[in-house]
Amino acid sequence: MANAKIIEGKKAVVEEIKDVIKNNSSVIIFTYQGLTVSELSDLRAELKKSDSQVKIYKNTLLKRAVDDLDINLEGFLEGPNAICYGKDLLEPIKVISKFAKDHEKANITVGIIEGEKADLDTIKEYASIPSREGLLTMLAGGMIQYVRDLAIGLNLYAEQLENN
Repeated sequence: MANAKIIEGKKAVVEEIKDVIKNNSSVIIFTYQGLTVSELSDLRAELKKSDSQVKIYKNTLLKRAVDDLDINLEGFLEGPNAICYGKDLLEPIKVISKFAKDHEKANITVGIIEGEKADLDTIKEYASIPSREGLLTMLAGGMIQYVRDLAIGLNLYAEQLENN
C-alpha cells in the first residue's frame, strides 16, 4: 500500500496543476525529450521576460488534474511533456512557438486557452497575432490618417477664408 505521505504529496501536485490551469490564460503542453538543460534554461529565461513559466509534471498527475477540470486531453499525454503557462494570453504562446521552430526536438502538442482545449492550429493562429505593442502601433498608424486628413481640410478651409 502506498505511503499516506506520498499520496498527500501527489494530491498537492494535482491541486497545483489545477491552480496553474485555472489561474493562467494560456497553458501549452509540449514535448521536451532530447533538449539539453541549457536549451531549457534559455526557454525559462525567455519566458521569465513575459512573466511566464515552464514546468515538468508527471503525465499521470497532469491527467488527473485535467480530468478534474473536465478537459479531455486523451492521447496528448504520452511521453515526456512539459507545460508552459502565463497570465498573458499571447506571450507564452509566442515564446514557445518560436522556441519550437528553433528547436526541432520541442513539439507543441496541445494547449488550454482560457480553460478550453486548443488544438495545434488554434495555437498557431494565436502565435501569428502581433504583440500588444505591434497592435497598438497599427492602431495608431490607422488613426493618424484621419488626423492628417482633418489637418489638411482645416488648412484648406483657413486658406479659403483668407482669400475671401
